[in-house]
Parts: sequence; structure tokens; C-alpha cells
Amino acid sequence: MSLDCYRYLADVLHHGMAVLATVTAVRGSVPREVGAKMVICGDGQTFNTIGGGAGEAKVIRQARAVLETGQKQFVEINLTGTTRADRSTSFPTEGICGGTMQVWLERWTDENGASKGAIGLIQRILQQLESGQPVTLVTPFDANPPYIADAPVPHSTHAFIETLYPPPMLLIVGAGHVGIQLAAVAAQIGFQVAVQDDRPEWANSQRYPQASQIFTEPIAATVTQLVQQTQLYAALVTRGYQHDLAALTALLQRDPPCRYIGMIGSERRVKQVFQAIEAAGIPVEALRSVYAPIGLDIGALTPEEIAISIGAELIMVRRGGTGRPLSEATHCHKPEPQPPADPLLPQKPESK
Repeated sequence: MSLDCYRYLADVLHHGMAVLATVTAVRGSVPREVGAKMVICGDGQTFNTIGGGAGEAKVIRQARAVLETGQKQFVEINLTGTTRADRSTSFPTEGICGGTMQVWLERWTDENGASKGAIGLIQRILQQLESGQPVTLVTPFDANPPYIADAPVPHSTHAFIETLYPPPMLLIVGAGHVGIQLAAVAAQIGFQVAVQDDRPEWANSQRYPQASQIFTEPIAATVTQLVQQTQLYAALVTRGYQHDLAALTALLQRDPPCRYIGMIGSERRVKQVFQAIEAAGIPVEALRSVYAPIGLDIGALTPEEIAISIGAELIMVRRGGTGRPLSEATHCHKPEPQPPADPLLPQKPESK
């Protein structure tokens, strides 16, 4: 999400100024992580979120003052559900999540010109991220402006030091109906999108406006071209067995290995592909890392639903989730599953 945030900020700075809100510290249960960002513009427009609710409203109010004065500052957000005294000042609650957040507000403007000021800095950030390289950004808590560190920087209480990582890339193998919906979902959840299919009438920018790269050459050549992508995820939603076989063969031998490989298909189709892969000499241990059939079991039937199922699995792998219902952690009563109400969906047969 940092990539989109800095793209938006660069666009704003061509016309005016904005405040960048960054979560610099958290404690307990909170809605966003350290490094989460939000842009607040002079006309009231905002981009992204640092958690919503009363806490975010407080940040927006303070950001308006920072826009006027240029005075950098911290905003403390209390989500403990209780009001307490913090030194000599009141620290009221803005929510009941259970934790606290510290947010740094800094006004960004391009007073020094596009090449040397904030826009120049953002262009360097974007250039590195878009090339697949991380970038370390140092934001001093004094009057000095943010800057890129070209060497490792030790922890400091006088600055916020963060490493911005390029967004992971999802390679969608197969440009059919599921692929179209998956591209839209993947872009929404923070993935760069690439598409491979040997049919140009299917794999094109009109059908895949979210894709930064579209390949119509064989999958082996495509995988070679993506060798610089260290955070490559792959979703095989092809039209048949032979395409699955070719894609798995290329992806399982990739160096560096993919962070995720998922393959659509019935259990029978998956078994046949796996048997052919083993016969080709690829170790069976490599196949254990493949998510097949792809996606989480949510009863998905339509291309849109299947795409959401795959997207949920991608988030699970990327963020380290379990895939279990969050309600399992509570002891409240859970309703019994009900049959589908949609008459077009399969109905549970009545017992005789």
C-alpha cells in the first residue's frame, strides 16, 4: 500500500501540499500496523486509512492544523475504552479495540522544486519500489526533512526509520473468467498483477486494466522474465491440464522460489497433474507447497466468488493467518449453517 500512497502524494504535491500521517508505534489491539499511512489534503480529501473511527477523525483534525502551521507533531490515539490521565493532560478514549497508537503528522510540500524537494524524494522512493527494491526512509522528529538512507541506520528515538518494501506480484496464469475477477481482487488487496496466456484476444489490457505486465509467450519464458521478482505469487487458473503441467513445472523450478503457488481444479485434475510432475523428476516435497485446489473453502461457485476465495488465501499466506473463522476465538453461540436461499444455487435435498 505504500506504493499507492506515495503515488497519490506525488500527484497532490504538483498542485499544493498535504500531510502524511504515519503510524509510528502501537501497543495492544489496534486496527492498523506500524508504518500504515494516510494522506490528508488541504481540500479535505484523504487517501488510505490509519484505522477509521474517532481516532482517525482526531488525526484529520490535527492534520488541518499542521497544514496551516507546518508544525510537525505526534497524535496519540487511545483505543483502550477507558479515559486516563497522561501526565498533566487528559487522554480520552477514541475506541475500545484495547490498545494505543502513536501517529506522526508531517506536512509535505515541494517548496524547493520538483527535482530537489519532496517530489524528487518521492520519485526516488517510487523508482526503487517499482523496480522491486526496498528502500529505507528516515523521518526525523526535528526540523529536518525525511530522506532515503543509503546504508543501514541504527534505531533512534529521534527519528522514525522504516523499510518500505515493494508490493508482491501475483502472476495469474490463464486469462479466462476467473482470472479477470482475480486480477480485480488482487489489485484491491495490494498486489501488483501480471497475466500470462497464449491467447492475445484474452490476455490484453482491455480485459486486464490492473495488470502491469501481460505475457502471451510460453510460461517458461514468462517465469524467466520475472526472475527479479523476489515476492512472486502465482495462481494457476488455466483452461486445461497441459497448461497446468507446463506452469507448475516452470514455477516449481524457479530460483528464487515462489512465495505461493495455487492451482485451480478438481481433486482428480490436481492428482493427475501432480502424478505427471513426479514422473518428470520433480521431488514430491516440492508439490507439498502447492495450494491445490486453490482458495479457501467458503462454498464459492461463481468466478467472482472463486476470486474472493483465492484472494483470502493470498492474504492468509502473506500475513501469516490461519484461515479459521475469527468467531472461533469467542464463546458466543454460533448459528447452525443454513442451506442456500438463492433458488439458482444447489439446494440441500430433503430426507425421505
